[in-house]
Amino acid sequence: MGFDWDDASGPRAKLDEELAELDEAIAAGDERAIEHELGDVLFSICNLARFLSADSESALRSAIGRFSERFATMETLAREQGISMAGLDIDGLERLWQQAKAVE
Repeated sequence: MGFDWDDASGPRAKLDEELAELDEAIAAGDERAIEHELGDVLFSICNLARFLSADSESALRSAIGRFSERFATMETLAREQGISMAGLDIDGLERLWQQAKAVE
């Protein structure tokens, strides 16, 4: 039907637009609008992936796998350092996260 962008710059700009609309919904505290706009963001990301010849589902699965592996490494590092992750603030957790990334 021709209702498409010419290149990846179109869906990339649309992603920025949808993120701005999500920010507005969050600021308003409108749960219905948040879900609506979050769906639009996800759809826009998938559309961008299509233009980049990337499989969005595969990319997400890979990201989840990396996160899981890094989190497990964080737990190992915390044990080795004799610290409890439950007692760490966000800065302490971020330090462990960066250490886990460095291990890769």
